[in-house]
Order: sequence, then C-alpha cells, then structure tokens
Amino acid sequence: MSSRPGQHANLWEEDLHSGSHWSGVIRRGTTLRMTDVDGGANVGALFYNHEDRLERYNMADTLKAQHTAYLTKGFVCYSDMGRVLCSITEDTCGWHDTVCGVSNGALVADKYGTTRFEEHRNGYYKNGYDSLLNELGKYGLGKRDIVPNVNFFSKVTVGHEGQLYFRPGGSKPGNYVDLRFEMHTLVVLSTCQHPLDPEAAYHPRYVRLLATATGPAPAKDACRERCPENERGFRNTEMLYAS
Repeated sequence: MSSRPGQHANLWEEDLHSGSHWSGVIRRGTTLRMTDVDGGANVGALFYNHEDRLERYNMADTLKAQHTAYLTKGFVCYSDMGRVLCSITEDTCGWHDTVCGVSNGALVADKYGTTRFEEHRNGYYKNGYDSLLNELGKYGLGKRDIVPNVNFFSKVTVGHEGQLYFRPGGSKPGNYVDLRFEMHTLVVLSTCQHPLDPEAAYHPRYVRLLATATGPAPAKDACRERCPENERGFRNTEMLYAS
C-alpha cells in the first residue's frame, strides 16, 4: 500500500472512531501514521515522556525554536526539557494548528445542542477537553497536566490584528502525517471537532492509526538538520538514551 511508511515492519493498525479518544505508549524508533480517511478530520494530540510524565510537549518552545506558527514535514515537537518527543517525517496535509486548543462541553452544547449518555448512549456529543481528561486519568494525570496541544489536520491562520481564521478543506480524504518518536512517549489523542470549525452540525471524522518500526533519527536527517536548535534538541534526546 503506497501510503504506508517505507518497507518497515508494521506493528499494529487501528481505527480511531469519530468523536472518540485514545492513548498509548509509543516507543522510541516507532513511526505513527495518522490518516484522515474521509477528509476534514481533527486530531487533538498531547505528548508526555512516558518515563517521567512531568516532562511533556511544550508549544512555545516548539514554535520559537523552529521559527514557525504551525507544524508540517521537517518540524519536531519539543518537550519542556529541550528534548525532541517526535518528528514529522512525512505530511501530505501541509499545515497543523498549534495555537487553538480543544473544544469544551459548553462550546459543544452552544454550537451543536445538548445530548446525554442516558438517552443517546455512545452517540452523545463529546468534546476535546473531557476526551483528553478521560485518557489522562488512566495514567494518574489530570486537569493540571493538560497543556496547549497540537491539532493535526486543521489549518488556522492569523490575521493582521490577531484574528484566528479556520480554513475549511485544509485536509483532504487520504491525507496523512507520520510522527517518528524519538522518546518513549505517552500519546493522548481526541478526534473531536476543532473548536473553530464553522460546520453547523456535529460531525467529527475518524482517523486510521498505523504504527511501524522505523528506528530513531539517523545522523543525516531533515528534521535534525532543519535548524541549529533541532541539532541541539536531538543531541539532548540521544544523551538521555546513551548507555
């Protein structure tokens, strides 16, 4: 299948249903491919050092170190310790939001109406904040551990006066992004709609996950060589695993 990473060994594959949440530990040297099957998906993502969960994704350092406001191929996600949690090695979407956060219960109720599990069972309207919180609780984490997240497959631009504009159609059917993990990482995902999504109806999309054994970053690597800050970030990361 042409959309699979290289010729490496596939470890597992799973569909992450629309409006759902998922978490798992992805080991150093594993690449996770997320595929937007139908187009228009949003995946809110948080990353934590699995071996010390006080270390986690840092949006400010990620953007500042790489002189960017969004993520795409060639960029990395930094922890608050100056290490690289994961690298974006492939990306057919081209723009992933880093600044808008996730939806909450009040926003979803205001935009789409109120539903309850008692009447609607698993079809009730979910929100990104509670979805992430549900997964974090499995690892002894909570509200204070939710930090600014990445929204994969969502494109948001900023106007001259600071206005945020959601760009519908930013991700097409079959678009995918590959995350190569440079640390043993706790990954927490939600497929709830982006908080700025202008669609009038509650309509989250599902994504497909594929984990592949690809090995950690080689010495000559586009993400490593993107800027001097990334060179230092990779060295900091590799020192953690040096024996």
